[in-house]
Amino acid sequence: MSTIIITFFLSILLSLCFLKGIIFVFYKFKIVDNPKKYNKKRAPIPYSTWIIFYVIFLILSYFFVEHNFKLYLIYLFWFFITIISFLDDIFKVSAKWRLLFQISVWAIIWLTSIKIWYVSNIFWWILDLETYYFIILNYKIYIIPLVFTIVWYVFVFNALNWTDGIEGNTSWLSIISFTILFLLGMILFYRDNYEWWIENAKFIMTISVIIVWILIPFWFFDVRQKLLMWDSWTMFLWFMLATLAIISWWKIATVLVVFGIYSVDAIYVIVNRFLNWKNLLAWDFTHLHHRLLKLWLKNKQILILIYSLSFFFWISALFLDKTWKIIVFWIIVVVVIFINKVVEIFLKKR
Repeated sequence: MSTIIITFFLSILLSLCFLKGIIFVFYKFKIVDNPKKYNKKRAPIPYSTWIIFYVIFLILSYFFVEHNFKLYLIYLFWFFITIISFLDDIFKVSAKWRLLFQISVWAIIWLTSIKIWYVSNIFWWILDLETYYFIILNYKIYIIPLVFTIVWYVFVFNALNWTDGIEGNTSWLSIISFTILFLLGMILFYRDNYEWWIENAKFIMTISVIIVWILIPFWFFDVRQKLLMWDSWTMFLWFMLATLAIISWWKIATVLVVFGIYSVDAIYVIVNRFLNWKNLLAWDFTHLHHRLLKLWLKNKQILILIYSLSFFFWISALFLDKTWKIIVFWIIVVVVIFINKVVEIFLKKR
């Protein structure tokens, strides 16, 4: 636990110092965005500050996280994901190419051992997914786990990526999500006696605490519109969230409940796009926060609403059993659909 405490202090200290330094440098050399391009009525602010997040995480994880196969895979795939997301930030890669890249990466991740092997339902049955497979070069490719893993990664990416439309939203939801994973890791650390599970819990806890305390200064500046989050930033967060959820003994339902508002919102938007023959993965202004903005709510008011709901779902994910998590998830469905319908009725009357 001493490692957790040390990383706690170093993460927030390095993040705060480095971030303030790079913001100063970016302003000095005018490495700032063009707010008029996005119809924003504010002064230009620094972008690509995510590089500091990358550097601090790399340093701290190298010195304080056990060097194992999982950590090296995270470094490797993070490198490729960062490159494609950076290119997307600069050149605006089409949604089709981004989806193809995502599917390719998740398939490779599955082949390298980070995968979903089973699903446990509300009746406590374990559904084994290792049923159908085909063989390539004496290697068994299990079809259902492969599909489940790819769908999980693609869904988490788009659900979390679509939160990045209002300052302070993505960073806060990420802080909540990784805090939950840290607490789950702590529960598993003290509950299990098997050495492998204990080491895995320590891995999850250390990675999560590093990310959370690096994130807090970013959230502070983000919500005050002092820096700009790009896809390069959200890509890393959703990748780590989806990966740690699998490593944390497949806590898929828990993670869905934690950022359940945008899980349901993502499904709602995709269904609407499908019914209206629109690009399913393209970025637009139809997400929950965009709809709330049309009600003349201010950014801070929307954030308070989302923060309050996410805090409620956070508590639910941590303390409720599987049956109640399912019930809470359906409550989220009703809340999100209700909000969207209210906005639609209001806009039609207006």
